[in-house]
Amino acid sequence: MDVVNVRNIEVEFINWTPVEEQKVELVERKGLGHPDYIADAASELSSVALSKYYLREYGYILHHNVDKVLLVGGQSKPVFGGGEVLHPIYIVVAGRATEFVTREGGRIDRIPVGTIIVNAVKSWIAQNFRFLDPERHLIIDYMVRPGSQDLVGVFELGKSGKPLSNDTSIGVSYAPLSTLEKLVFNVERFLNSREFKERIPEVGEDVKVMGLREGNKIRLTIAAAMISHLIPDVDHYISVKEEVLNKVQDLAVKIAPNHEVEVYLNTADVPEKGIVYLTVTGTSAEHGDDGMTGRGNRVNGLITPMRPMSLEATAGKNPVSHVGKIYNVLAMKIAERIVNEVPKVREVYVKLLSRIGHPIDRPQVALARILPEDNSSPSLNAIMSDVKSIMNDELERITDLTKLIIEGKVLLF
Repeated sequence: MDVVNVRNIEVEFINWTPVEEQKVELVERKGLGHPDYIADAASELSSVALSKYYLREYGYILHHNVDKVLLVGGQSKPVFGGGEVLHPIYIVVAGRATEFVTREGGRIDRIPVGTIIVNAVKSWIAQNFRFLDPERHLIIDYMVRPGSQDLVGVFELGKSGKPLSNDTSIGVSYAPLSTLEKLVFNVERFLNSREFKERIPEVGEDVKVMGLREGNKIRLTIAAAMISHLIPDVDHYISVKEEVLNKVQDLAVKIAPNHEVEVYLNTADVPEKGIVYLTVTGTSAEHGDDGMTGRGNRVNGLITPMRPMSLEATAGKNPVSHVGKIYNVLAMKIAERIVNEVPKVREVYVKLLSRIGHPIDRPQVALARILPEDNSSPSLNAIMSDVKSIMNDELERITDLTKLIIEGKVLLF
């Protein structure tokens, strides 16, 4: 049997201007403390915690999807040298999860779904924020109900072999990252690194980076929440901004040495009128900025309107059979392998389409669109063969992703 044909693996060659050579490019990343990032994290940490509980108690991951988190911003009063949170941030985790399990002999276990979720979110907040107290500054709630019987049934059927898709959905990714994409991603990671916080603790966790490239000129616009109690006056605030700008410029020279890079920080500030970006806790969520799962970064950690993107939220979906998560991760893994292992590939775009109730390793179509360096027939034939082999190999080992996701070894947002 031709497994490649059974899996409907297709390779197309495209002829268009690579993103790096297009005149205009736009890229965004919402960082650690952004309300949308917090919502994604709350979804994913809830799923991971449930998965680990199910594995520990029952030996396999039970049906769940907790990919609907709403963060409602609180209210705060930041002032130079101090400030307070007036109304807490409200986070509600919503979705479906297995709550009752019947053991041999008829004994029914009730799984503490709510406790697992609340503890997981609180623990993540405590580990990732220096001044956002999960006990004082947050209310964490949950509205999680048992899964619908048909989807639970699909989940159960898959346990005897390859899991069955619990949705008809599309996974999308691409490689390689452009210079601007690398720059935007790494600037946020740099500003939220432990080393940077130790050096400039006044910068909060809510960092958003927007990148624009016009020809050879890059413009970065950064929004970074500042910690009010660490900044005694406006002069100190301005000096912190200058130091941050210098550090980002130094990083930009390393990542984009062949580009002219301009960096702007907190451009809504009007210091002479006392208008500056101060927060008590380091996130804009403390004062009315809301968040929701799936509104932030895609599976490669970026928002890339110049590239194909899936609208699926990867966070919070179960890591066994929910193709809205698994296919996006797999598409990214396939794309990265192709550009790393197949010679003469400039860009690759991977799209995977599932069908509900069918094995996840048998998509309706697995498509790789290749922009080659060389359009000669021998080169294209070699690329097609190598690409199909990689795609088939990754689909064959698709269930390996579950463990990687639970262990936090793949990027999701």
